[in-house]
Amino acid sequence: MAVHYLEFERPIADLEAKIEELSKLSENAGGGAFDAEIVALRDRAQTLRREAYSKLDAWQKTQVARHPDRPHFVDYCEALIEEFVELHGDRTFGDDQAVIGGLGRFRGRPVVVIGNEKGHDTVTRVKHNFGYARPEGYRKAVRLMELAERFNLPVVSFVDIAGAYPGVASEERGVAEAIARSMEKCLLLGVPNIAIITGEGGSGGAIAIAAANRVLILEHAIYSVITPEGANSIIWRGARTPAEAAKAMKITAQDLLGMKIVDRIIPEPAGGAHSDRPAIMAAVGEALEEELKALEDLSPEQLKARRSERFYAIGRNGLQ
Repeated sequence: MAVHYLEFERPIADLEAKIEELSKLSENAGGGAFDAEIVALRDRAQTLRREAYSKLDAWQKTQVARHPDRPHFVDYCEALIEEFVELHGDRTFGDDQAVIGGLGRFRGRPVVVIGNEKGHDTVTRVKHNFGYARPEGYRKAVRLMELAERFNLPVVSFVDIAGAYPGVASEERGVAEAIARSMEKCLLLGVPNIAIITGEGGSGGAIAIAAANRVLILEHAIYSVITPEGANSIIWRGARTPAEAAKAMKITAQDLLGMKIVDRIIPEPAGGAHSDRPAIMAAVGEALEEELKALEDLSPEQLKARRSERFYAIGRNGLQ
């Protein structure tokens, strides 16, 4: 399978092309003729990768968050959730496959799981509308959260969306109202809810399922009110670059933690989440277990009060 390299990864791509070329030559020559050279090049490539990913700027992190090989909701669900049963439809209009959810067990604990899904190839991307959720997706999320509250189950959300679908049909069916209802339900839940931003967390489309007791974010994920391209177009009329907009918007995990918009950063492997899926699944699983344990003994009133205070504090911090 072809490897997708980002622009800042070009030196790594060149080295790995040389490694592949030497490996073929070694096979033809026999006897491990170039083994020492191959090992040295692999070490050098890994060093370059660690160095590159240790100093990514906001725009580079945006590119990593959008990487086509980055794990999506279905990957996290398969790795972390046992006995998953998907529930379909919003009981009003239809079933939006950009938002997937259902019941399952996380390390033996029953949970309700909700997530954005973008798809990984042409067929699945079309099926999931490239991750752009419609109103029925958010109404399905509300239905699932109501189910969680009825049976006293924690809610886990995996967020990876550039924004809700802005088409005419979406507006006709009340996408803004559906997002607002989903946010409201998140904030008023009497059970623990934890949101994990795994890639892009964009606009109301993200916060609709991320208004949680605890908001976690992967090291190279982003969370913003609008895409850098959109901000550049609307605020600066295209006079700047998306890279400049990304820097000004402070959308990286590190910036967000400093502003207390997120609560915890989950480290990614060198090379990003897509470079070592087992490692990122293990890291997300450990963080999620710790956060669920910390919330499990709180009463519904305590959960609501803590969630309320968390989001009020963001507004207060912004005024300081």
